[in-house]
Amino acid sequence: MFNINQKPPIYDPEAVQPMRDELLYAGFEELTTPEKVDEVLGSKNDKTTLLIINSVCGCAAGSARPGVCHAVQNDLIPDRLVTVFAGQDRDSVDLVRQKYLLNIPPSSPFMALFKNGEPIFVLPRHHIEGRSPQEIADSLIDQFNTHCKKQGPSISEEAYGKLVHARACGSKIPLNEN
Repeated sequence: MFNINQKPPIYDPEAVQPMRDELLYAGFEELTTPEKVDEVLGSKNDKTTLLIINSVCGCAAGSARPGVCHAVQNDLIPDRLVTVFAGQDRDSVDLVRQKYLLNIPPSSPFMALFKNGEPIFVLPRHHIEGRSPQEIADSLIDQFNTHCKKQGPSISEEAYGKLVHARACGSKIPLNEN
């Protein structure tokens, strides 16, 4: 349920749930409130955090989510995997963009590797569009191998083999009626 101080979702929450579930299944945690964003991204504990701004667009379905899910099956992964959903977790996304991604044009999907509250690698939409999931994964894995120490994968090989990618795009998702 949304409280009165939050912006309502743009798209029907039920229609986008499979897109959220895909990342949750792969080991990501949702940051659905600005307070949670600050708690996680504002941490200065020398740990790495991968953030994906999820989206209903076709490049999120075709490249971003499949690519990031594959990348977190690497031997080295970030300490924490988190996500916010553009058009859904609107207050959280606004805070990420206004406080943690200063001077970086907003886009979604979008990925960033953070350490001590600062982005150390970003993958904006224009570096996702037109690239294959494997190319996205390779870019992320290069960064994980350089900056991360946690042993992967995020989920077992058996569980990963059962992952179903949500392939819908925003043009087919109904607007929120509330």
